[in-house]
Amino acid sequence: MKFQTLESTTVVVPVENIDTDQIIPARYLKSISKEGLGDGLFRDWRYNADGTPKPDFPLNKPEAQGAQVLVAGDNFGCGSSREHAPWALTQAGFRAVVSTSFADIFKGNSLKNGLLPVVVPPDAHAELLASPGATVKIDLAAQTITLPSGRAIEFPIDAFSKHCLLEGVDELGYMLAQNAAITAFEAKRVGSVNTLQ
Repeated sequence: MKFQTLESTTVVVPVENIDTDQIIPARYLKSISKEGLGDGLFRDWRYNADGTPKPDFPLNKPEAQGAQVLVAGDNFGCGSSREHAPWALTQAGFRAVVSTSFADIFKGNSLKNGLLPVVVPPDAHAELLASPGATVKIDLAAQTITLPSGRAIEFPIDAFSKHCLLEGVDELGYMLAQNAAITAFEAKRVGSVNTLQ
């Protein structure tokens, strides 16, 4: 799915160093399908042992319904490498996570799976933490997030990941889109090799 401009309310989970085992517990890693992983998102924080939702957890509050932007504490996605973490977030309806920093592997896995990690400075982060449920606007082409106060903040993203998100393709989709150029190159290369023989 293409990611261009997103305007959404936020859900705030103001915990630092949220690791991938909290995002999606290891018992969900047996699945090779993304389907249903949204139910496992923050499972041990969201639900009681009997499976009933904890009403005070941010994702369980009525105002969180339909939110596509998660605001989290610093160093989000640390811990073990698991692609299931961004899968769980996207299956739960999130398109972006905002923090002051992300673990490198989680960030890479997110960008490859259509989830935009948005890094903001501490003052902008503090504004978002203080206003859960507020509306933000993310413009990927301009690489800006507009805060509830109306202030636009630029965020970094590498050119290749940006292109893939804007076009709604993963790395394989990008390669397949180059098929005509690859075929032409190979035909020319094989022709050159045959001429030399």
